[in-house]
Amino acid sequence: MQDKKAIGPESSAVRVALWRAMHVQIDSPPHLLEDEIGLKLTAPDEGWRQRPDMHPTGTATYRASIVARARFIEDLVLEGCDRGVHQYVILGAGLDTFAQRRPSIASKLRIFEVDQPGPQAWKKQRLTDLGFGIPDGLHFVPVDFEAGESWWNLLEKSGFDKSQPAVVASTGVTMYLTQEAIFAMLRQIASLAPGSTLAMTFILPLELIDPEERPQHEAVYKAARAAGTPFLSFFSPPDMLDLARKAGFSQVQYVSAEDLARKYFTGRSDGLKLSSGEAFLIAST
Repeated sequence: MQDKKAIGPESSAVRVALWRAMHVQIDSPPHLLEDEIGLKLTAPDEGWRQRPDMHPTGTATYRASIVARARFIEDLVLEGCDRGVHQYVILGAGLDTFAQRRPSIASKLRIFEVDQPGPQAWKKQRLTDLGFGIPDGLHFVPVDFEAGESWWNLLEKSGFDKSQPAVVASTGVTMYLTQEAIFAMLRQIASLAPGSTLAMTFILPLELIDPEERPQHEAVYKAARAAGTPFLSFFSPPDMLDLARKAGFSQVQYVSAEDLARKYFTGRSDGLKLSSGEAFLIAST
């Protein structure tokens, strides 16, 4: 039997890491972020850019969305630092590389990466093998969700201070959770200290996605079901904002793909555009 501690990253985490590298390698500058560290961690076969899910034009909108959401969250973290917020929690961290790419900022933060034990152990070993090491401010919080472990309790045991504000990021996670689980997560985060901010992505219902994109999204949903990781939750913006208010957040905001495009993609020469299917909830305590 394979050692649970040696289990590699989820395929979705690898895909995100490779898309971020592709943005640097094939998209025109300016790049929203420079991130080829995930590529080094995963060390894919030489022909990785020929994979169907790496098609330079066929998956361009997904690639654009991935780098836009990463940049958006990093900007929120920087804004938080300016306000004196020095805790950053990444739920479902996967192959996030903020601590390695932005060491000058990371040194001012206490970063908590929450993820499954196996993939997280693999990532820690790869960071060590590649010479990145584990900085003092980076805390790994392994949570065995299948065993019913509480990420909330383990976060505190890892040194998180619930009396101090934090920026909490959750991207590419909600579609795999039931609405009940999402609401429970929102209620927990809403109980954080005043001045905390949650940035969470969610998937729009198919009828709210641009018509020309719908066949591609349907294909993604079908593939997810076949892989045993079906998409469970979709939200309209009003429904997501209402859920966050009921969870106890004092301020809630919807940030659309169009908002991100105006912020980061205006004037690009390569025509790179975001998928219309994913949006952000920004909620504050």
